[in-house]
Amino acid sequence: MNQPLVSILLTSYNREKYIGEAIESVLASTFKDFELIVVDDASIDNTVTIIEAYAAKDDRIKLFINERNLGDYPNRNKVAGYARGKYLKYIDSDDVMYDHCMHVMVSCMEKFPEAGFGLCSLQDPHVPSPVVVSSKTAYLEHFNGYGHFNRAPGSAIIKREVFEQIGGFSGKPLIGDNELWFKLANYYPMVKFVEGLYWDRNHGDQERFSDYAKKHYRNLRHDVMIKAMTHQDCPLSGIEIHKILNTVKKQNSKKFIRRQITAFKELFKKRKNVYDRF
Repeated sequence: MNQPLVSILLTSYNREKYIGEAIESVLASTFKDFELIVVDDASIDNTVTIIEAYAAKDDRIKLFINERNLGDYPNRNKVAGYARGKYLKYIDSDDVMYDHCMHVMVSCMEKFPEAGFGLCSLQDPHVPSPVVVSSKTAYLEHFNGYGHFNRAPGSAIIKREVFEQIGGFSGKPLIGDNELWFKLANYYPMVKFVEGLYWDRNHGDQERFSDYAKKHYRNLRHDVMIKAMTHQDCPLSGIEIHKILNTVKKQNSKKFIRRQITAFKELFKKRKNVYDRF
């Protein structure tokens, strides 16, 4: 069997509403040299039945079913373990990949062989995309308004050997992708793509909208940032790290003040409504 250039990786759990649309978006790609590997995380709805119907019609689709639920990021590592391609391309089971997505990403990565991964990025008004940036530049731009490392897995493409060398996702909930981009950028240049290659659906069943996320997400993100900045292989100098941490501290202070003002205004409105009744 010929080795595909790209392994498209799809993990699923109870996504019968969306899984068909996600698979069809992959099959509609103008780029054809891929395998689609799906690992279902012990779904209890009709997700597997839907995947099986597509797999029966296209031999590029390989389905694996977990005997027990592993969770989001452990399952992302598992699906990558089946990959044979030079590149790994994640797509979430409730999202959509536009038909030109793979063509753009693969051609850009091939243009810059020194890069280990690529992310969709805000456009630079001075430099057209695609462009490859160093580890240090990727870090500095992230904290200077670009937010590179806030991207979802579907906005990225990764060299498989690079993913394996850094050990994949850590398995931490909610922030595994954010953490992965920092880890990759410690060692490899990054390609910046244009936006608009991938559609990230929002709906209430996602973990990012859970009560756990509302309570812990901010602190988890902060911990990832601190760990990245203090890592021995962080590409930034001590002075650069100090400046960034001071900026983040000021931004967080302003956000706290704004939240307090908003809360006060809401409280005032409620009390005013009570007073107006008399």
